[in-house]
Amino acid sequence: MIPLTKNDLINAVAAHGLSKRQSAAVVESVFDLVSKCFERGEDVKIVGFGHFRIRKKASRRGRNPQTGSSIEITARRVLTFKPSKGLKARINQ
Repeated sequence: MIPLTKNDLINAVAAHGLSKRQSAAVVESVFDLVSKCFERGEDVKIVGFGHFRIRKKASRRGRNPQTGSSIEITARRVLTFKPSKGLKARINQ
């Protein structure tokens, strides 16, 4: 697996005619906008790519695998991703 880095995204945007500084600003703006949506508890849907959702998980009892003792796992919000039909089709070509 080859990771896609923020710098790779900046270079890809720059390949479309923007300077690296402008491309970096665009990529940072998109990440900032998406992050702010998540902080407010909003979902993010990118048409043709997928849907990011915030899901609430309730607190529950768990077990420490090293000691076997029972522990309380606190309630939290988790981010889930569901790819669009178009993305699934491109992956499964």
